[in-house]
Amino acid sequence: MYHNNSIRILTGNSHPELAQAVAERLNVPLVPTTVKKFSNGETNVKISESVREEDVFIIQTGCEDVDDNLMELLILVSACKMASAKRITAVIPCFPYARMDKKNKSRAPITAKLVANMLTVAGCDHVITMDLHASQIQGFFDIPVDNLWSEPLMIGYIKRQIPDWQNAIVVSPDAGGAKRRVFRSLVTAMADKLGLEFALINRKRDIQNPEHKERMELLVGNVKDKVAILLDDMIDTGNTLSLAARTLVSAGAKSIYALISHGLLAEANLAALSELPIEQLIVTNTVPQTRHKAELPKLLTIDISPVIAESIRRTHNGESISLLFGEWEETSNVAVL
Repeated sequence: MYHNNSIRILTGNSHPELAQAVAERLNVPLVPTTVKKFSNGETNVKISESVREEDVFIIQTGCEDVDDNLMELLILVSACKMASAKRITAVIPCFPYARMDKKNKSRAPITAKLVANMLTVAGCDHVITMDLHASQIQGFFDIPVDNLWSEPLMIGYIKRQIPDWQNAIVVSPDAGGAKRRVFRSLVTAMADKLGLEFALINRKRDIQNPEHKERMELLVGNVKDKVAILLDDMIDTGNTLSLAARTLVSAGAKSIYALISHGLLAEANLAALSELPIEQLIVTNTVPQTRHKAELPKLLTIDISPVIAESIRRTHNGESISLLFGEWEETSNVAVL
């Protein structure tokens, strides 16, 4: 029997496996929710239990059919608001349109800001997300935003799963990546915590080549005879990873591991990625990876459900979640799916 202001977890169709894992860790059932489409493509939502005066958390990530998933989230938020929920928190592990965070050319939209506005207007009171592509997205909101980091989980994975990690070097596959990551600066924070050196690769287009093919060059660091640990926040096409891996091999790296927060892989040639000279491609399950793993044997997934569950518990109880940014994750068991 539930009482007022208990944790209620809902989910749409974007990542039900993650929502179920989070609910099991919190020992609460998912609220029965039906999300389907009418014949004309409109989204229909039905919440089968009362959420009046409850603390509602809606888990919905930005993957594959991003627009459909976003619309599901907005309608779920609105439905809970109309049903008199006490507080509504959108748990968005992979924030949609996060790469459209600034006006980088004339007449370009800042769609991440639009998403923030829509969530607020729909009735959202709080947002929990992970590894935002750009830190300024938090400033797009007029409501609290908690941006969780996968960095401590990755540090735990490196220490437990990568052989000879003490002889490794942490590498950013794109000079832009060192400025764009939220959890302190991408390469230096991880390298400092591990006590390792770092390297920086620059990606540029060769104007001397008539085809203007992109290439990479090592700007900072020496990777010769070392284990190279590539870090990035997102992989979509896999082009950056491919260029970086070949650059590191030519520079004499002993082995290569790629750790990436959001494994979108929407436009990636998985067969080509499986042929890359890397030992493993490690991503988190901020987006579903079942289909990708079937086609890419080198793909491993770090489970973020313990972090999401703990952040929900702490939010509900009014506790600080800053502990999740450090030793709590590093000392916890890192589950690999």
